[in-house]
Amino acid sequence: MKTPYLDTAARVIRTEAAALNTLADALDGRFRTAIDLMRDTKGRVIVTGIGKSGHIANKIAATLASTGTPAQFVHPAEASHGDLGMITAADVVLAISNSGEAPELGNLIAYSRRYEIPLIGITSVEDSTLGRQSDVILLLPRVAEACGTGIVPTTSTTMTLAMGDALAVALMENRDFTAEHFRNFHPGGKLGAQLSLVRDLMHTGDKFPSVSEAADMPATLTEIGSKGFGVTAVLNDQGTLAGIITTGDLGRHMERLMSLKAGDIMTRNPVTIAPDALAEKAVGLMNTRKINCLLVADPDAPTVPLGVLHIHDCLRVGLG
Repeated sequence: MKTPYLDTAARVIRTEAAALNTLADALDGRFRTAIDLMRDTKGRVIVTGIGKSGHIANKIAATLASTGTPAQFVHPAEASHGDLGMITAADVVLAISNSGEAPELGNLIAYSRRYEIPLIGITSVEDSTLGRQSDVILLLPRVAEACGTGIVPTTSTTMTLAMGDALAVALMENRDFTAEHFRNFHPGGKLGAQLSLVRDLMHTGDKFPSVSEAADMPATLTEIGSKGFGVTAVLNDQGTLAGIITTGDLGRHMERLMSLKAGDIMTRNPVTIAPDALAEKAVGLMNTRKINCLLVADPDAPTVPLGVLHIHDCLRVGLG
């Protein structure tokens, strides 16, 4: 049986979900105009708000910045005490106030008007100070707050946050923002690990294990043991990739191993991966093939080895 707490929680979530559907249905050409302004600016998107709107504004600025749109949060109270100097004529201001009458926004709004800085307002009151002064209004539907009393910002802040996400994602798609771009802005933590490229983790140069097809077993075993990956690439007379030797290959020829050459026991056409592939893809490939190493090669020149990637390299950064 549901408790009163669960009833309340379900009511809040359903109220906010319904508001988001109303918001989606209310979007019009003004959203497109706002996107054009933010995309074409030569400077940054300055996001501002006070109170709960300020917290949401801070998050919107962070989301824009991490998805390819230069953005910065400016606190409106601090703006009135010198931080207006952070805002230039090349910027666009995105101001948030549910009522459109937050007095702390007054100086910043006036500054944007004085220097003809484009102003985008997110508000639920079109005929408010913010609404009247904005070049573009992103109007929030007038729906009930989820608190039931109408005094706690709940539904309105959820809609504002969703509007910010919609702006960021629309801009991201318009800019053809890729996982590679996203990786550059998120090098740390689990997300950074998931977006690591093979080239970031692979071993090259003197650390890359390789022998010629004509190499005898002592030389081959020394190369495998000294490089520490449990494998070695095998190169032909032209220096291109002929195959790979793994511990499995060694085991299969154990009876007469020391009388053979590298070319006799190698596995031809080894699995390779591109240096610009996500390391996450390499982990999946190694798991599928039940192997611990991948040779790295350019897809346009698959016989030219560039490096080697071991599963431990991926585990070290949090993958796997």
